[in-house]
Amino acid sequence: MRKFVINVNGKSYEVEVEEIRDGAPVAAPVSRPAAAPAPAPKAAPAAKPAAAVPASATSVTAPMPGTILAVNVKEGDTVNEGDVVCVLEAMKMENEIMAPKAGKIVAVNVTQGASVNSGDVLVAIG
Repeated sequence: MRKFVINVNGKSYEVEVEEIRDGAPVAAPVSRPAAAPAPAPKAAPAAKPAAAVPASATSVTAPMPGTILAVNVKEGDTVNEGDVVCVLEAMKMENEIMAPKAGKIVAVNVTQGASVNSGDVLVAIG
């Protein structure tokens, strides 16, 4: 009996084959999936804790749960109404999150790669 490990489409199979001796038929190979080590789950970066937002500031919130692909502003930047402040990926689509008004960015509460929930404050405009 000889053992082989065969890879098919990324899966490893351990196969045992009986050798032919004196013209005896070869036994059908027995295959079973070999135990492949599972990759360690990749931890997603956590969203930054919400910074203190002044009462007069306008909060820009996530319209749906997703992952932040890009943050286009930083604290102290000046934005105009309609400027893209960040890009949110949700349901395999990229959604541009725009500034609802002109002003100065007083807080940025997310980083690239962070997961956010619906209603989370992304940035605050003062």
